[in-house]
Amino acid sequence: MPIYEYRCERGHTFEVMQRMTDDPLTSCTTCGAPVERVFHPVAVHFKGSGFYTTDYGKKKSAGSSEASSSKSDSSKSESKASSDASAKPKD
Repeated sequence: MPIYEYRCERGHTFEVMQRMTDDPLTSCTTCGAPVERVFHPVAVHFKGSGFYTTDYGKKKSAGSSEASSSKSDSSKSESKASSDASAKPKD
C-alpha cells in the first residue's frame, strides 16, 4: 500500500497509508480543515544501452548493407573523378 502525503490549509502535513482504490482524505486529522494531496516528482534514472540516439540503428539486414555500401563506393569514385578534373589547370 502506498503512503500519501496530505497538507491542510493551516499548514499541517501528515502521511497516510492508503490503498490506491481508497478515496482521498478530505479533512485534516489535527484540525479538521480541508486537505489536498501533495504530489512529488519521481526520480527517473536512464541506465543501460538504448537511451541515446547513437544506440539506435546499429543493426541492418545483410541485403541493405551491401546495397548501401555499393552506392557509397560509386558516389566516392564519382566525387574523386570530379575533384581530379577540377584540380587540372585550364588552358
